[in-house]
Amino acid sequence: MISLDAESRATTRLYLITPPRLDPERFAEDLALALSGGDVASLQLRLKDAGDDAIRRAARILKPIAQDRGVAFIMNDRPDLAAELDCDGVHVGEEDASYEEARRLLGPERIVGVTCGASRDRAVTAAEAGADYVAFGAFFPSATKAAKHRADPEILAWWSETTIVPCCAIGGISQENCGPLVEAGADFLAVISAVWDYPLGPAAAVRDFNAVFARYGRGDLGAKPGKA
Repeated sequence: MISLDAESRATTRLYLITPPRLDPERFAEDLALALSGGDVASLQLRLKDAGDDAIRRAARILKPIAQDRGVAFIMNDRPDLAAELDCDGVHVGEEDASYEEARRLLGPERIVGVTCGASRDRAVTAAEAGADYVAFGAFFPSATKAAKHRADPEILAWWSETTIVPCCAIGGISQENCGPLVEAGADFLAVISAVWDYPLGPAAAVRDFNAVFARYGRGDLGAKPGKA
């Protein structure tokens, strides 16, 4: 089982999220290109408007592409499908299954991440319950999803100083605006359109993100050890 390893690095990593609608066979080419562009920690399959069979088909096509390259394959919202399809983990939001239900279905070894918006209390509760990472956002306006919460980079700095549980930043993140999030201590940046709609293509998008990470990396501050 692939994990989101935060232990051996001193910089931020990419957490890719699929477009909200896709043809998995065609998207497989874009995914392979993206993963050829540089370091990627994980891919989250997020198809909120798709039926279960469509999600199963997409997972069966895309999961091997990610896992063969050491990239964790995360299911959005659905711990039941994550367990059924042998995904590396699941991400649950405020209106999805609870952390406890996700952990019950996936067991102790797989990844369970939790959306926390801009709530410190929700993040602390999730971490104390055993979440493998918490996600904060949105940090910037996004064309993909209307944000219920607006987060400030300061919450990433506070989290980094408070706990060893990794944190993920999400919401309108691009190569141009991500520097302050890296400097603040984000372990992962969740991105969608900044990779799949990048003018130079997904491989260049990943390469350019990693160049920014290297430029703003935390260097001798080191990385926080992760649970996973």
